[in-house]
Amino acid sequence: MSIKQVFSAVFVSFAATVIVPSVADGQTLNYVQRPIAVAERNNLYCAGLVQTSPVDTSMQLVGGHEEQEQFVYSENNYVYINAGSDQKLNVGDVLSVIRPRGKVSSKWSSKGNLGFYVQEIGAIELVRVKADHSVARVKVSCDNFVLGDVVQPVEARKSPMHEDRPALDRFADPNGKAVGHLFMARGGVELITRDNIVYVDLGKEDNVQVGDHLTVFRKLGKGNFFIPGEGETVASSDEGYESDKYRGGQFSNQAPRNSGKKGGGSAVSQSSAKSKLDNRPRKVVGELVVLSVSDRTATAVVVRTGMEIHPGDWVEVQ
Repeated sequence: MSIKQVFSAVFVSFAATVIVPSVADGQTLNYVQRPIAVAERNNLYCAGLVQTSPVDTSMQLVGGHEEQEQFVYSENNYVYINAGSDQKLNVGDVLSVIRPRGKVSSKWSSKGNLGFYVQEIGAIELVRVKADHSVARVKVSCDNFVLGDVVQPVEARKSPMHEDRPALDRFADPNGKAVGHLFMARGGVELITRDNIVYVDLGKEDNVQVGDHLTVFRKLGKGNFFIPGEGETVASSDEGYESDKYRGGQFSNQAPRNSGKKGGGSAVSQSSAKSKLDNRPRKVVGELVVLSVSDRTATAVVVRTGMEIHPGDWVEVQ
């Protein structure tokens, strides 16, 4: 199958993801279970990546057929690229459009140099090829195309398939395998859920491979955007919210807890109770599947969640 056919099949038709009925011998209705792709369409070819290897930026979008009226382009618009038959391009070629965005630095990763982020925008198909330039139709746009976006050959990709797996263990212990961080999500998403694309600081140097499952976890009590105060509802000198007349609040649920064995001693607070767990246990919040791997990072898709996931959460290879 040619690159053009691969790219067209991914973007035009969905992968088989359902149980399809079939009739055997004209009598019995049977069901044939087909495999389910982990990532399809723009989650496969527009996932983006963080890489350290350089990008060839010689081929670019340099013009639009309707540029007097628009400066962004999408599906079925005609654009020009600065390469043609001199670069061995032919009518019908399908090329990928990318946008290098810059170096990635993240407080969530201990790796000093993660590389630079490459956003994948979509694909174009050449409809007219001249010696030094070509006309292309935007075949698929995952985002608006702009002049200056980089054009490069399409690399065929194959999505991992869903497997029968046990239920997500929200209380799973560490397994001793490679651990890293989820440092960024596509589109700058901060409340991450199923089918979102994310980037982790585990790559080829950590022996991560396409199709690997990663557990997403965080320390117990972590994960809020805002850190709540741990002060008590009432001060230790108070006895609740009793009325002046009936004085009925000494043992209400608003009253402080005491640390003494016979009800005396100092008041117990939330922070003092938490201090008894010196090694805070971890909380499993989701699961990822790796779609592509670079030297120091990997691109993954969220396949299961126990709650929302955030940049900064830990990941562990299963």
